Amino acid sequence: MITGKVFKYGDNIDTDVIIPARYLNNPSPDELKKHCMEDIDAAFAGSVQAGDIMVGGWNFGCGSSREHAPIAIKASGISCVIAASFARIFYRNSINIGFPILECPEAAEKIRNGDSVSVDFSTGVITDETTGESFKANPFPEFINVIIENGGLLPYLRNRGNK
Repeated sequence: MITGKVFKYGDNIDTDVIIPARYLNNPSPDELKKHCMEDIDAAFAGSVQAGDIMVGGWNFGCGSSREHAPIAIKASGISCVIAASFARIFYRNSINIGFPILECPEAAEKIRNGDSVSVDFSTGVITDETTGESFKANPFPEFINVIIENGGLLPYLRNRGNK
């Protein structure tokens, strides 16, 4: 279960908006987080707090296949992205780095910027604590939960041999 303040964005937020290409020469998460969302929300990097939640519209993470985009969001302190839908490569890259994302069109539409939202990953229940309204996303299958709990696909594969 997580709870955080919402940073809300619209439809078709592409990977070049999430982390502009001019910053890809230094793939360090600490460097990427400084520039996350800066072209559409210059205040984001300076105001995001650990545990906050990002909400987007349709086709979140479209564009290139670079993993830099979910890495930048995760490194900034965002604990989860909720969107109406995700570009498939962004979805896969997020799971690969152990970053939870949830598809829920109703939540993406109704949750407002600045609301306090809690997410129960085991049930998929998203609660807007500000309004009291709840929404239901499909929870991850157990194998994806295990990948996320291990910090991503590579750590999962390394740890699997130790069980």
